[in-house]
Amino acid sequence: MKRRLAAIIPAVAMAALAVPMVTATSASAHASCGTSAPDSDSSAWGYYANGANERTGSSTSCTSRGIAYNNDRLDYHCYTAGNDGYTWTYLHNVTDNVYGWVRDDLLSNGGSYVYCGF
Repeated sequence: MKRRLAAIIPAVAMAALAVPMVTATSASAHASCGTSAPDSDSSAWGYYANGANERTGSSTSCTSRGIAYNNDRLDYHCYTAGNDGYTWTYLHNVTDNVYGWVRDDLLSNGGSYVYCGF
């Protein structure tokens, strides 16, 4: 359970949450600007975003390297916490050949479910 504490919060209450929650394990791990991550997620490609910035770190203050659109093919590598209360996925935009961090609530299926480990 990557972003939600389903065992503690009833399903009804979870539907009302607007902000993804990070686990205690990932709460202190933030990818600073300029940080890349290993390709630990072996799930299939084909995920998409609709105009999401691909950043150099897991923060909106990090520089954008490009934008992921809904017709781009994205290869998820892993996720970590941001400094904003959201989780972020490091990915390779195969269409544009850009690597970067995208906030998980902007990705079609909520991002990677494999923790980066840093």
